[in-house]
Amino acid sequence: MPETSTPAEAPARPRRNYFSFGFALLYLFIACIIALAVLPPLLNVNRFKRRIVTSISTSLGRPVHLDSVTLVLLPLPGFKLENFVVAEDPAFGSEPVIHANEVEATLRIASLYRKKVEFSKISLKEPSINLVHAESGQWNIEGILLKAAQISAAPTAQATAGPDPRFPYIEATDARVNIKSGLEKLPFSLTETDFALWLPQPGQWRVRVAGKPTRTDTSASDTGIVSLEGTLGRAERFDLIPIDLAAEWKNVPLGEASRVLTGDDAGVRGELRLSATLRGTVGTSTLKTSIDLRGLRRADFVPDQPIHLRADCQATTAETFHALQQIRCSWPPPGEPTLLALTGDLPSIHNPASASFQLGTPGLPAATLLQWLRAASPRVSPDIIATGTLTGSVSRTANGEPPTTPSGRLVLTGVELSKGPLGNTPMAIGDTTITSADSAAGFVLAPTTLALGGREPATLEGHFDSFGYSLHLTGNVLPSRLLALGTAIPQFGDGLPALFLPPSAPQPPPSKELPIHIDLTSIRTWGGGQSWSRTIPTKPTGSTVHGRRSRN
Repeated sequence: MPETSTPAEAPARPRRNYFSFGFALLYLFIACIIALAVLPPLLNVNRFKRRIVTSISTSLGRPVHLDSVTLVLLPLPGFKLENFVVAEDPAFGSEPVIHANEVEATLRIASLYRKKVEFSKISLKEPSINLVHAESGQWNIEGILLKAAQISAAPTAQATAGPDPRFPYIEATDARVNIKSGLEKLPFSLTETDFALWLPQPGQWRVRVAGKPTRTDTSASDTGIVSLEGTLGRAERFDLIPIDLAAEWKNVPLGEASRVLTGDDAGVRGELRLSATLRGTVGTSTLKTSIDLRGLRRADFVPDQPIHLRADCQATTAETFHALQQIRCSWPPPGEPTLLALTGDLPSIHNPASASFQLGTPGLPAATLLQWLRAASPRVSPDIIATGTLTGSVSRTANGEPPTTPSGRLVLTGVELSKGPLGNTPMAIGDTTITSADSAAGFVLAPTTLALGGREPATLEGHFDSFGYSLHLTGNVLPSRLLALGTAIPQFGDGLPALFLPPSAPQPPPSKELPIHIDLTSIRTWGGGQSWSRTIPTKPTGSTVHGRRSRN
């Protein structure tokens, strides 16, 4: 039976995606309905200008001005405010607290149907903000913070409207924060600053700030970033507002940090990281700080071992941050044996002379002191070794007027220097005591023995004050041994070689060098040069001097 041929199947015709097309039409229809429902209340923009100004002015407790209001539909409906200005309280000057050329305010659509203007977000573009500290001790933002604390507001992220308006998310980008003392604008400011403020839960504001510290009267540039984040609570008085804040200044070279803080380059290098926390109220809080100095050194040289320091401090702030009480600092931080400790009080941060303090050490190694000296001066021998310990304390009280000068007692015990210019023969130094002077300002170096090659040790004594110091060295010494000490510690030896044989003169062999009697005095002003002079003529000790025997 012949096979029955099956006609070829016709190719399937592509179906149109009616399903997707239908949904697109549906979306368009819904969008049109929403637009028709939403746009009519927004068309008359000018009717909202007064409401916007009144709403912001009432919230801040300050007059608010703006030039124009423009409707914005995308990406979210809202307003663009031109030339936005928050006026200053006349008690703090005439410059506005806030000025921004442009502000974007995103609407909560549902608030329009309740005849309210409620914003979900307010964005300030490149605003200028003035923080003013009056002679009375008050800040110009105290009234703004207190006013905001008195207004009931719902959390920023609350999904549905309630009896209280929802607090908007307020942000500022690329802001400049200026600081003024009374009518005088200080050189300090924060630039390139980002700011955010919102209400995560009723009665508690969250704040976040990050900016670059600058000083207009210097050329400081690489100044790191200062950041602050934390919470502010509600209270009936400004000093009772609860605070929980954390701040940090990081990634800042020490030279640039000194320019910002003092206006000049202090001549130090390294990197600074400073962190702090504040917990309590604006009036009284607990302040904890940590300062970390990495690679600390002088600017003009790089030592073999730069200094790394980290110290922790704690204090109680009072008088709305105008006073520091019960200051306690320690280095290294708690958990390690304390080498330096500082305690004190600062009744007024505007008057550092009012501070009382005590700085002490239970046992600071002489090797650490030598390391600090090496980081401060390239002239100190890198090979010299020091043993011994420094103990004692220095204090200052400011109960009277004028405040007392620093006083105290420091003792170096068991000190021995070796290696480097001193060779393999260690040089013993007797117990060294520095005490505050009884009859004059400054400190006195009590007579200290130095083993300088004589039959009896030489004696060193001196006086230190705010202008400089003077030293008196007397006794029997080997000139080579004395000059070796001056080479090992150049700050002590500056000017000594000029009192002995010039470099071109023949030097006696060490085996034939005999002690001589010296009586020398040195004077140096801080930052100046040192000069040594003979108090009385140098005398031989009855042995040969430069190879000849003297007869007395």
